[in-house]
Amino acid sequence: MNSKIVKKVSIITVVYNGASYVETAITSVLSQRYSCIEYILIDGGSTDGTVNIVNRYKDSISTIISEPDKGLYDAMNKGISLATGDIIGILNSDDFYVNELVVEKVVKEFEKEIDCLFADLVYVRSENLDKIVRYYDSSQFTPLKFAFGWMPAHPTFFVKKEIYDKYGVFRIDLKIGADFDILVRFLYTYKISYSYMQEVLVKMRVGGVSTSFSSIWINNIEALKVCRENGIDTNIFKILSKYPTKFLGFFKK
Repeated sequence: MNSKIVKKVSIITVVYNGASYVETAITSVLSQRYSCIEYILIDGGSTDGTVNIVNRYKDSISTIISEPDKGLYDAMNKGISLATGDIIGILNSDDFYVNELVVEKVVKEFEKEIDCLFADLVYVRSENLDKIVRYYDSSQFTPLKFAFGWMPAHPTFFVKKEIYDKYGVFRIDLKIGADFDILVRFLYTYKISYSYMQEVLVKMRVGGVSTSFSSIWINNIEALKVCRENGIDTNIFKILSKYPTKFLGFFKK
């Protein structure tokens, strides 16, 4: 008799005025072969038709909230507070899973009794979602890499809900770096157990909130702040030293 407990997975997507791309994210979740998925979609009060697109799938989405919020990370926290799954993943509204087996593979990996996992992702352009622009390789990550501004690919990050309950959710006082902060706290400060899956789970569109020069600078300054707050010995030159290596991702496709 098979007594293995089926794990419930909560997937959270947050969106604001994402009518041009949110449907791809939605369908990539709804097409997952794994059956025990709770899908939560948090809209920040979009005015561009996003809600109309979301409502086409309302019978298949577990929870839909559409109301103003205090930004991206506040919306993510709303989703986490509503989640009832054993495992939580966050899929950005302009990202999507590479195929219908992603969640099934994630659940299989959690049989190792880990607290969280991460994997690789690829960057693509909206005009050609099959053409890889850059490869984000998480394989060399260790918690010591935080000192150099490195983190595993956050869109591939799945973690037990109990970790959020125990160690907290996203900071809303950071403009861009709250994903870096939460990974530092979980993996460095609290030393939760993790596993790396050596495969691509997510495709991410080129662009987003952290791609302009000013945003990149803010992101690095916030990473420095987070490291110092968590006792990581670093400086701005260490943080900036990651860019030559990141550049190599354009050649690994």
